Amino acid sequence: MVSFTKFVTAALLASSAVALPHEQPVKRSASSKRGAAYNLASTVNSLTGNTPVTWGYSWNMWSNGALPSNVEFVPMLWGSKMFGGWFSAIQTALASGSTYILGFNEPDVSSQAAMAPTDAANYYRQYITPFSGSAKLVTPSVTNGGGSAEGLNWMRTFMDSCSDCGMSALAVHWYGSSAEEFQTFVTQAMDFAKEYSLESVWVTEFALSSDIANGASSQASADFLNQVLPWLDSQDMVSRYAYYMCADPFLISGSGLTETGMAYTA
Repeated sequence: MVSFTKFVTAALLASSAVALPHEQPVKRSASSKRGAAYNLASTVNSLTGNTPVTWGYSWNMWSNGALPSNVEFVPMLWGSKMFGGWFSAIQTALASGSTYILGFNEPDVSSQAAMAPTDAANYYRQYITPFSGSAKLVTPSVTNGGGSAEGLNWMRTFMDSCSDCGMSALAVHWYGSSAEEFQTFVTQAMDFAKEYSLESVWVTEFALSSDIANGASSQASADFLNQVLPWLDSQDMVSRYAYYMCADPFLISGSGLTETGMAYTA
């Protein structure tokens, strides 16, 4: 799994990329599941279309600016570096209309939140569970890594250690090379959520690994979205998802959209 820091660095290096003209994106029925993973709230204004996003998160407990009025902010406790100020920040978010709280970001990755499952369970219980009566709680977001301490394997140990934590949804990330791989992993996540009596699955980051390596979206990612978005929208167990990411040159280009962005909002 590529680190979030590397993602942002790659995006900045490729900020001069220009989307090439191509066939029109497939128009789909509007979906309330679609969200924005962003750094600056102002960028979310670009995600308009037949399917504008309905929610967003910033890998942070703060919204980092004003989101469009129809977009719900979902605060995240990224990791231990954000424990200070968390309680006051989350009270502000809840008072402003947030109804969900996201857990730690990729605790199964050493360059991200980097937590052992049992430690993560203790922190979750201390910092997030107290708000179970005020918002719905989402698990930490794990990768699609297949190692014994990665992905859903990490999550299993966490869930067994946090059975009293009050979570209602499972959050996962995916990076890979095909729609088939993506659907297989999300299906595994849905089965996992059912096993632990969680209501739904959130896919809070997903993209083609080739785009991340190149630091920009491509026509391949637009084609990928045209394949997987109808499938995601048809899955009752998937309640929210956010493509990586609302930034230039991934979903947006300047004040407009890339081919991938047009596919995401079609």
